[in-house]
Amino acid sequence: MKTKNLLPALAGLFLLTLGAFAATADRPNVILILADDLGWADTTLYGHTTLYHTPNLERLRQRGMLFTRAYSASPLCSPTRSSILTGQTPARTGITTPNGHSPKAILKATVAESSGPGNKAVMPESVTRLLTSYPTLGKMFKQAGYATAHFGKWHLGPEPYSPLQHGFDVDVPHYNGPGPAGTYVAPWKFKDFDADPGEPNQHIEDRMAKEAVKWLTSVPKGQPFYMNYWMFSVHAPFDAKAALIEKYRKLIDPKNPQHSPTYAAMVESMDDAVGKLMDAVDQAGLADNTIFIFTGDNGGNMYNGIRELDRDGKEMVAVPTSNRPLRGGKATVYEGGIREPGIIVWPKVTKPGSTSDEIIQSTDFYPTLLTALGIGVPKDHPVDGMDITPALRGGKLNRAGIFTFFPHNPSVPDWLPPAVVVHSGDWKLIRLFYQGENGAHDYRLYNLKDDLGETTDLAKTKTAKVRELDALIEKHLTDAHAVVPLPNPKFDPAKYKPENIGKQAGGLKVGGETDKKATGKQGAADEKI
Repeated sequence: MKTKNLLPALAGLFLLTLGAFAATADRPNVILILADDLGWADTTLYGHTTLYHTPNLERLRQRGMLFTRAYSASPLCSPTRSSILTGQTPARTGITTPNGHSPKAILKATVAESSGPGNKAVMPESVTRLLTSYPTLGKMFKQAGYATAHFGKWHLGPEPYSPLQHGFDVDVPHYNGPGPAGTYVAPWKFKDFDADPGEPNQHIEDRMAKEAVKWLTSVPKGQPFYMNYWMFSVHAPFDAKAALIEKYRKLIDPKNPQHSPTYAAMVESMDDAVGKLMDAVDQAGLADNTIFIFTGDNGGNMYNGIRELDRDGKEMVAVPTSNRPLRGGKATVYEGGIREPGIIVWPKVTKPGSTSDEIIQSTDFYPTLLTALGIGVPKDHPVDGMDITPALRGGKLNRAGIFTFFPHNPSVPDWLPPAVVVHSGDWKLIRLFYQGENGAHDYRLYNLKDDLGETTDLAKTKTAKVRELDALIEKHLTDAHAVVPLPNPKFDPAKYKPENIGKQAGGLKVGGETDKKATGKQGAADEKI
């Protein structure tokens, strides 16, 4: 009698399992491409470069939707990477600096007792590892039956916090450094990851793309896959294929703020990798069932320098890139540090060749993918992003604002004291912790529709708007249980130099030395970023 009752139950369980597998197999593949330190003006997508060439990004854009207002959650890499995988802002995760390679495992953000006497605020100490308790995208896709793989830069902690502990079946080259190991052109210094035989001068993106293509074509037919292709490009150290450097050396215009032939060559190799992934998807017959997301982790680097030859063969030290017309760059909360290229290709959802002016952020990918693909966001996991499917379909988003929490002040051009930012519609408010009178916060308010370059601060004349937007900031920080900066008990007004904000002394950092004759008005580089 017990056996008769057990057989129908087993049969039902078998059919249920088959049904679940079939539903999973029908879900689209996902390829999330993340460029490192790529500025908003570093591609041809927005019409602000005459030197760089990105034809494959143009191809990708024609297949889907280009976002004009795509933002990273931070002006530095690791915080943004954690936001993509969790849907949470750095204010909530506590990962606010790129210290994933630090030997010190810090799992909870704290604030020091004091800072230097010239600082009004005491800054938090960042978390250095992405906790394995998070239900990351890798874990969620894997649980839903997807094959998962991570290629390239991670920078969220070594073992036991690597991609392999966050739901990814494959991690190549299984490396946690802030940039490529050694150089971009082989020989590299990765452990167990060398150039292909017969290609002694192979570029790391060529090798990585080849491995990614090999993996995606090995996924069993009918099983969907989720791939992170998180490039090392175009982060320092600055080097590239010799032939490409020579190609761009002949094209540079010294009057153009983008005039580094090496950086231009790096951008081309980055773009080539995108093309290789697209070609592989096409050749495998998967284009109609594959979602592509392309974006960057933070703005273009404007604080390092590259020693190279100009078009006349004379030595120069060039700024890697320019984010104009945006102000600032990597490690600043001005637009140049956080506004990113953004393309989403979603077959049958995004209209080919379309453009959206809606505000999106790196925190949005998590809820959008999990909700739209029927996987679902865990109920006990708060997310700060939102499902942007309405925008993908050409509509509007109903959101109060997006937030950028950056409680640090690295020495770069256009740096600011510890800050938090909200974008709401055309408005952008920057709160500077304790920089005002008598320990109050100070503010910068910009209308980006009228002032994309953030040249006119309206905080003193639009006080009602400041209060409105600052209330959104306060609500987010409270909801996220953020560890925020505190007033510095050892602050000495005699040592405070507000006139130095954004005007750091020195020049570009080139191979460990400061070069004050470098092209461009740049400040000293911070070794930590």
